[in-house]
Amino acid sequence: MNEAGIGGMADVPGEKRGKSLTEKAYAVLRNRIITGAMPPGMEVSEPELAEQLEVSKTPVREAMARLCVEGFMEAFPRRGYRVTPVTVKDMNDLFAVRGMLEGTAAALAAKNLTDDELDALDRLADVTYVIGEEVSTKTFVDSNQEFHSAIARGSRNPRLYALVMSHLEECARLFYMGARVRDINPETNDDHHRIVAMLRARDPEGARDAILTHNENTRAGILGALVASGQGWLTL
Repeated sequence: MNEAGIGGMADVPGEKRGKSLTEKAYAVLRNRIITGAMPPGMEVSEPELAEQLEVSKTPVREAMARLCVEGFMEAFPRRGYRVTPVTVKDMNDLFAVRGMLEGTAAALAAKNLTDDELDALDRLADVTYVIGEEVSTKTFVDSNQEFHSAIARGSRNPRLYALVMSHLEECARLFYMGARVRDINPETNDDHHRIVAMLRARDPEGARDAILTHNENTRAGILGALVASGQGWLTL
């Protein structure tokens, strides 16, 4: 087995190299899950992943353990691992919490965002993608996350920002899945510009309502698209 692995790290000393390989394996595998390269329900094994990443099984095992704790993977003794399926309840629960957090963040941001920050939000709201094109899809998903994270930062509440970010990262996998099976450009752009308009008006309740409406539109849209796609990515 090539212990340099994942980008070549043969010159990194012992313990540090092991940790670095684990971190890199974790980052690669987590990205595959979020972007759908490893879709919900996919089964994998340590030897298989170790060979793909060109590392020993130890960093893979440690990375998978972390992904299991985060809920992205499930471990099955003597069988390997499975990418955790997305359930309707998990999706509904996630968006319910996200709505509460982001609604509060938007209300605070309406009082605190600068004009330059609002201009940046308008630019992010204009980003589009071509369905089926991986590069533009990634740019679109990244821009969507930055749009929401910028509003959370605008709350000027670091604890609230951290909570919003943890839920945004979990939602990224769902957003990728939805963007792959239907065109979500129009509703996303329209909703985002509506949110910015309320923020520019310095209207806390209007901003809260706009982001709650957007949150529900996103949840319902993704749910409907996944059910209609027949891909088997969603379970009850």
